Amino acid sequence: MLPFKVDKEIELKIMEKGDAPALFDLIENNRSYLREWVPWVDTNVTIKDSEEFINSSQEQYNQNLGFQCGIWFRSQLVGVIGFLRIDWLNRNVEIGYWIDEKHQGFGIVTKSCRTMVNYAFNEYKLHRVQVRCAAGNRKSCAIIERLGFLKEGMSRQAEFLYDHYVDLFIFGITAEDWKVQSSIEIR
Repeated sequence: MLPFKVDKEIELKIMEKGDAPALFDLIENNRSYLREWVPWVDTNVTIKDSEEFINSSQEQYNQNLGFQCGIWFRSQLVGVIGFLRIDWLNRNVEIGYWIDEKHQGFGIVTKSCRTMVNYAFNEYKLHRVQVRCAAGNRKSCAIIERLGFLKEGMSRQAEFLYDHYVDLFIFGITAEDWKVQSSIEIR
């Protein structure tokens, strides 16, 4: 149940309005880095924009359509991870994530993704988890491959990043495959 204690240093928590300044600062400090891979950076230019993201995330959670969590490392907000939208009819969800450039390479996102996938299958009883990564974003793709997701295909020119389109790799894993590859019992 939320919040998730990933390990002794990492916690995933649904953000609250009071987290907006920290979220905005994190985006501001990573603006050029994030702009390379995510399409929303130019729409988050004030603390109020971060507050609106947090409010919409809380509404998403209240409607049982998914949730967005802050990734807290050693009590500092370092990124965001979440279920973009749960498809309850087909029991599927897509995970999205990003992290502060300085906090890459410590396994924070890999551990956070593993926690989210476990939650999807064990708590929500979903059937499939998907992640879409820009084809050129090798670090993001490596995280998902390390977790045992299969590269299922590519959507050509599927995301517009400010002045150009990028291809998105589609990765997926089913509850059955997760159980086999991770030796985690799915209840």
